[in-house]
Amino acid sequence: MTSPWRLEARALVALALPMIAGNIAWAGIAATDLLLLGRIGSDAVAAGALAINLFNALLIFGMGLVTAASPLIAAARGRRFHAVRDIRRTVRQTLWAAAMLVLPAWALLWHSEAILIAMGQDGDLARQAGLLMRGLQWALLPFLGFTTLRNFIAALERPAWSVVLMALAIPFNIIVGWALIFGHLGLPALGLLGAGIAGTLSSTFLFAGLVLVVLMDRRFSRYHLFGRFWRADGGRLRAVWAIGLPIAITLGFETTIFNASAFLMGLIDRESLAAHAVAIQIAAIVFMVPMGIGQAATVRVGIAYGRGDRAAIGRAGWLALMLGTGFALATAALLVTMPRLLVGAFLDLHDPANRVTIGLAVGFLGIAALFQIVDAAQAVGAGILRGLHDTTVPMIFAMLGYWGIGIGVGTLLAFPLHMRGFGIWIGLATGLGVVALLLVVRWTLRDRLGLMARPPR
Repeated sequence: MTSPWRLEARALVALALPMIAGNIAWAGIAATDLLLLGRIGSDAVAAGALAINLFNALLIFGMGLVTAASPLIAAARGRRFHAVRDIRRTVRQTLWAAAMLVLPAWALLWHSEAILIAMGQDGDLARQAGLLMRGLQWALLPFLGFTTLRNFIAALERPAWSVVLMALAIPFNIIVGWALIFGHLGLPALGLLGAGIAGTLSSTFLFAGLVLVVLMDRRFSRYHLFGRFWRADGGRLRAVWAIGLPIAITLGFETTIFNASAFLMGLIDRESLAAHAVAIQIAAIVFMVPMGIGQAATVRVGIAYGRGDRAAIGRAGWLALMLGTGFALATAALLVTMPRLLVGAFLDLHDPANRVTIGLAVGFLGIAALFQIVDAAQAVGAGILRGLHDTTVPMIFAMLGYWGIGIGVGTLLAFPLHMRGFGIWIGLATGLGVVALLLVVRWTLRDRLGLMARPPR
């Protein structure tokens, strides 16, 4: 007879693999943007890094908000496998919540150049970043819509369609970006503005594609997600915000520590900022695997939580932690042994103008290898606690760890102690380590802390 641990491992891996593939595909879309900008020059990479970091701060906040759909749907399935009406209510109100967030975000992003200048960034780089943002900011709404529908099909444990669409979006983004940035296929050369427009078109492609899948696939169409879409449902909307807002703030703290590190790099010099952009993009691609494991664990823990199965909750959570940290150990070795090869995908290793930037990026990857393990542990730890609808205390952990410790240590080392960019990266690793430790301890004490009570209907 197959053991429960082996059965859970199979279910977790079967769900995690397509989610990991989808995450890598999204990271690939972002990476292709930097690859294309790198063909313009290191200044374009630096300006792109400023714009993308500012955009991602709001995008990931929104993604955290709509992530509420995943544990809510999983718990509903745990209570009753075919909870059609309950799941439909959650998806609709999550889309409402996304729309509520996007309008003020667009108003803020429209003034990106002024915001970056107020942060002390180089005026020319801020102007270029603002130009890119004029094309990119509109991607926010379709991508949050795509993320909501992706969470819906993932919580039903059928995430493969989102992977297919994201895999198709990579060549789509490359072709459109190549045409709009450099003026091919009869289109004008729009430079950085073209890169932003390409991002918006790629996000629209993803959302439109998943809408078609939900409407046409019989397994999803029976939920009638878009019928009477504008019907108000205040109770479920409040539940989405109650669970999703702490997740959004948590991801906001996590993301903005990296954004702040980019802005701090900009205060050092252009080479440090460009090197940071390359190194953080490489680290982000690697991070997609533990992130996907954490997303799958939210569903698996959430289903067990909905049916009140404490043993299954423990199996799902501990297996996810072991898988995530085990993978991080392997990728840390890769970052240490092959840094120049990885950096060479973004910058021409033979161009003398890139020599300083390449040297810094290689050094940053050495530190990134060290925090891969704690980064994986905090990503999976947050995911399994979300399965228990536990989002507020992890938000507090994130605030203290990322900003109180991470940025504090990084700023101290970088400027008063003159470690420059390396000090900032050591601060990042320290903040991630503190948050990872706190989350794993909370998971270990989940029964004593009263986190195992079944969620309300």
